[in-house]
Amino acid sequence: MRIVVRQGPEIGPHIDDLARLRMEVFRAFPYLYEGSLGYEQAYLSTYASSPESLFVLAFDGDAVVGVATGVPMDQETEAFKKPFVEGGWNPARIFYFGESVLLPRYRGHGVGVRFFDEREAYARRLGRFGLCCFCAVERPAGHPLRPADYVPLDTFWNRRGYMHHPELRTEFSWRDVGESEESAKPMSFWMKELR
Repeated sequence: MRIVVRQGPEIGPHIDDLARLRMEVFRAFPYLYEGSLGYEQAYLSTYASSPESLFVLAFDGDAVVGVATGVPMDQETEAFKKPFVEGGWNPARIFYFGESVLLPRYRGHGVGVRFFDEREAYARRLGRFGLCCFCAVERPAGHPLRPADYVPLDTFWNRRGYMHHPELRTEFSWRDVGESEESAKPMSFWMKELR
């Protein structure tokens, strides 16, 4: 497996691969996301249009098997920025991690750690960010589609130095697997101070 780092418009040739990956990985618990290629392409195009966005791609041969993204928070949508502005945080000082998706058979070999390391190093190189953050969906412990062997990533995130900030909340709507209508999902943020 090899890791390749790209910025902004350089990601253009991989948009369809990344859209497919997001739909496949986020279909599993806890996201249970019933995605569409059109939505994913539009979402990723927003990142591709920012010259300061980052894509960390994991390849197995010529196949993209994982990706992690990031973008300056002040270039994100209002839904992402709003909790920070309302909480007194300056979005211009925060680098936002969009997602880390990796096909299951490639997990457990350090790729997730590398995804975080590459994005943090990039944010430091840009020189104006004091914090990195990401958000995660919240599902109840007794959710009927929660697999018996599901292990939340909280411990992994804590080991990487990220702290949960449940007071920083937003909502996003999507259609869950097996449902016919979209519903709002609570999301909360995790942050780490860059040193």
